[in-house]
Amino acid sequence: MIIGVIQDPDGPALAPGAQEVDEALGGTLAGTLAALGATGAQDEVTRLVSGGALPAAVIVAVGLGPFSGPEDARLEALRRAAGAAVRSVTAGAAVRRDAGGETGSYEAGAGDTGAGDTADGAPASGQAGDVAISLPAADGAQAEAVALGALLGRYAFTRYRTSKPVGQPRLTLLVSAITEQVTAAVRRAQVLADAVTLVRDLVNTSPADLYHESFAAQAEQVARASGLEVEVLDEKALADGGYGGICGVGQGSARPPRLVRLGYTRPGAARTVVFAGKGITFDSGGLSLKSAKSMEAMKSDMGGAAAVLGALQAVAALQPDVNVVGYLPLAENMPGGHAQRPSDVISIYGGKTVEVLNTDAEGRLVLADALARSAEDSPDLVIDVATLTGAQLVALGPRISGVMASDAEACDAVVDASRRAGEPAWPMPLPDELRKGLDSTVADIANVSPDRTGGMLVAGLFLREFVPDGVRWAHVDIAGPAFHEGEPYGYTAKGGTGAAVRMLVQIALDAAEGKL
Repeated sequence: MIIGVIQDPDGPALAPGAQEVDEALGGTLAGTLAALGATGAQDEVTRLVSGGALPAAVIVAVGLGPFSGPEDARLEALRRAAGAAVRSVTAGAAVRRDAGGETGSYEAGAGDTGAGDTADGAPASGQAGDVAISLPAADGAQAEAVALGALLGRYAFTRYRTSKPVGQPRLTLLVSAITEQVTAAVRRAQVLADAVTLVRDLVNTSPADLYHESFAAQAEQVARASGLEVEVLDEKALADGGYGGICGVGQGSARPPRLVRLGYTRPGAARTVVFAGKGITFDSGGLSLKSAKSMEAMKSDMGGAAAVLGALQAVAALQPDVNVVGYLPLAENMPGGHAQRPSDVISIYGGKTVEVLNTDAEGRLVLADALARSAEDSPDLVIDVATLTGAQLVALGPRISGVMASDAEACDAVVDASRRAGEPAWPMPLPDELRKGLDSTVADIANVSPDRTGGMLVAGLFLREFVPDGVRWAHVDIAGPAFHEGEPYGYTAKGGTGAAVRMLVQIALDAAEGKL
């Protein structure tokens, strides 16, 4: 049984949902937790036995922090608490890729949760290994937060493990009543968890197994299952079509590049949004070779493309009244005999030329092709998302994405959508004075500036050059948030995080409502 504990100056306080457990224990729960050293701090997990007072043999008390302030902060506290608690009791469990089910009481796999209640609000008897979650869930938003955090917290990537745990504990979300609002909220949680799980799996997969053709095949499979339009351009179609950025980056690899276009079309929709995600399946830096240490996490350099794929899957399931197009430019940046060289000049889709001064600034080249191509979709808004610069990590750290945009209003709207989705982002400027550093003596633009300061902003300025005229645009740098190299926390596992999926889905929902 999972319950919540609020951090209070006077000692740990029981959160809503824990009262019945406290009554079953004779009103001693708060005092026992304090005696065990619990404070209610965020992600703190304290276990104690029920002594037969409950059907559950073990009570897991998880900290919610102060659980105060804006609603968004409290929802994130619920997501993190549910994730930390479920992770603590299901660590190492094999993840089963089940389809979502009907809301009620489910055998929880990667995409299942349950919502259950009884007449008196107490949990029904379960079987050994079942996990009942009794965190605050007074409305749909809270129920969605708890369900999403729980599902993401139980994530485990076991593809390459020779010894896999067996058995699946059932997750049951306890609420005061199953209303239509709660039912819809739990379904949204399932949809988002499935999408994030897809992205985490893709990012965590070895680049020996996830390369351009296999990634494109995965996208086609998702498209078929979700009812999305899909188009895949191979190396010949890319060369014939003038996609010089994707071809140039990919020419050093033994595996030729691809461009995947996904489409969600809603009859009668008034607006079209384009998402473009950087899809470098492995980034060695090319001839501008990275250090060995810097390459260790470079299987994650396709996190932007994976996020776009996951977001399109979720959008197709949620059916918002907006058209959404997704571009996945896929290439491997390798230092092979045919690799592009510093000082090469390439032509981006549409004809603009780029002098490549550093082959490790390759993500902006493949995105430039996708951004230029997006003009053919007549979009109202274009969002690109990419693990683009190490400068993002320097400026904002590993958990906060940087957002740059064509105008302040668009930037603020994307940052706000990201905040409401539970993914922190920060608005960054696009200083015009830095644009001069991208001037080239031989081409229309260079891919890097000789001045290495402001690298995240310069990358945004480069991408801005390829956005269709008159179209609102935002660039989201997720270099840090896409891959977590530390210990797990909250609902975030080590490795691929699924960053930007929830943000992109929220942007699509906002566009459908006319907010963007």
